Amino acid sequence: MSDNSALRDLFDRWEQVWHDGRYDLVPDCVCPHYVRHDEVGDRSVTRESYAAELARLRQDRPDVRIIVYDHALHDNRAWYRFTMTWTDQATGKVCTRAGLQAYRIEGDKLAETWVTLQPIGSAWNDTVAQEHWTSPPPIG
Repeated sequence: MSDNSALRDLFDRWEQVWHDGRYDLVPDCVCPHYVRHDEVGDRSVTRESYAAELARLRQDRPDVRIIVYDHALHDNRAWYRFTMTWTDQATGKVCTRAGLQAYRIEGDKLAETWVTLQPIGSAWNDTVAQEHWTSPPPIG
């Protein structure tokens, strides 16, 4: 994948999966086996199992949002600097968690990712976020 417009299209769909619960788009976004390096450990998940994992997360956090402050899309790689926000269903408290995520893309789909998250309560100090995941980062 060398066309950045193809990368933008992929991440525009991926944003819909996360923000709108469009799990029907997962097969268009994720390779049959998606390698994840995250807090759970290093693992390979199928599209179907990862879609189910996202659906469970959304059940617990129906208003989850990934707020992107900066990103880069290049060739078959992408990275994002973001804060995840959600409301704790038991307490009504808004929770945050800052993170960085890098992706490897294969055949116009997510093939592998590395996720680093800071503790709950963390957030980036940026005052202006991108409108969408693939919008130009704010200047200043």
